[in-house]
Amino acid sequence: MPSSYIHQIETVVPDHLYRQEEVREKMKNIVQGSDRDKRIIHHLYSRSGIEKRYSVVDDFQSDSSHSLFFNGQGSSPGTRSRNDTYIREGRKLFIRTARELIDNSVFRAEDITHLITVSCTGFYAPGPDIDIIKSLALSPSIERYHLGFMGCYASIPALKLADQICRSNPEASVMIVSVELCTIHFQAHPRMDNLLSASVFADGGAGAIVSSRKPENHAYQIDGFASSITEKGAGDMAWSIGDNGFNMVLSNYIPELLSKGLESFLKPVLKPFGLNQDQIDLWAVHPGGRAILDKVEKTLSLSDDTLSASRKVLSDFGNMSSATILFVLKEFLNRSHSKPKNQTLAMAFGPGLTLEAALLTTTIG
Repeated sequence: MPSSYIHQIETVVPDHLYRQEEVREKMKNIVQGSDRDKRIIHHLYSRSGIEKRYSVVDDFQSDSSHSLFFNGQGSSPGTRSRNDTYIREGRKLFIRTARELIDNSVFRAEDITHLITVSCTGFYAPGPDIDIIKSLALSPSIERYHLGFMGCYASIPALKLADQICRSNPEASVMIVSVELCTIHFQAHPRMDNLLSASVFADGGAGAIVSSRKPENHAYQIDGFASSITEKGAGDMAWSIGDNGFNMVLSNYIPELLSKGLESFLKPVLKPFGLNQDQIDLWAVHPGGRAILDKVEKTLSLSDDTLSASRKVLSDFGNMSSATILFVLKEFLNRSHSKPKNQTLAMAFGPGLTLEAALLTTTIG
């Protein structure tokens, strides 16, 4: 059975950049809470490990049009207005990501046989798959799939689906595009879930092309996947639709819950390949937050610089839900020390609590 490869990874962000300390001070004024709430906001933002984030919402800009949250209505925007923003701005990022995948790779639009879109922060139909097909003049008979509402781990199942397609059809070339607009669901209420999620989430898009072709440049060979659900934690991370946007449950117990399931999760991932933890060269861990990275590092006794790529993505972009793990994988490919035959383990976490992993090997064409 032929191997499949992640040939190209592209990442995009929206136009509005916010420094974390600037948002922190504005949040203290926006959230109608007590002095204690303001101190909590200051603490969360200051210890987030984030320097800057991007958003499709311009409301925090000094010259803002205040088009969504601060539009003079005196109330939180409804789900419809938030989703309208998702349609308008998300469409741009889906198309832009897909176009950059074609422009910066050896693949042509006519080579793409399958399209997988990924998102959990909005809905519309005809959806982003149609937008991409029309904008890039992809074949109207292309096979297309959408992975929706899975959360931060969803790009790994997308890679798994692409791998299965390519292994069953060596002529297939699969485009994956993930776009998440987390900031459109900001909630200005002094609940810990709202304060915590508002301090880490951001907007961004990422994509990949997977094929059985032999790579011409730096790439990842896909070796295998694993998935698990922890015994506890189903209520600690949840995502539901409310009248005023999507409601996030994000417990501060998540790092502890993940750490308890990590060691038992890793063994079945590595055992079929005759590997142990010490043989993993690169750890591409989804930067759900600084505390999660700290806990993973401590639980697995990793050296201080092991998660540097994840920490850099967190610092420069924040948590962009499903798109984020592709940012981390691209960061490794871009690093000059990346060499062939590096064993790479990508891990992401989400509602369930779900743990997803992909075992990859770096290659040079």
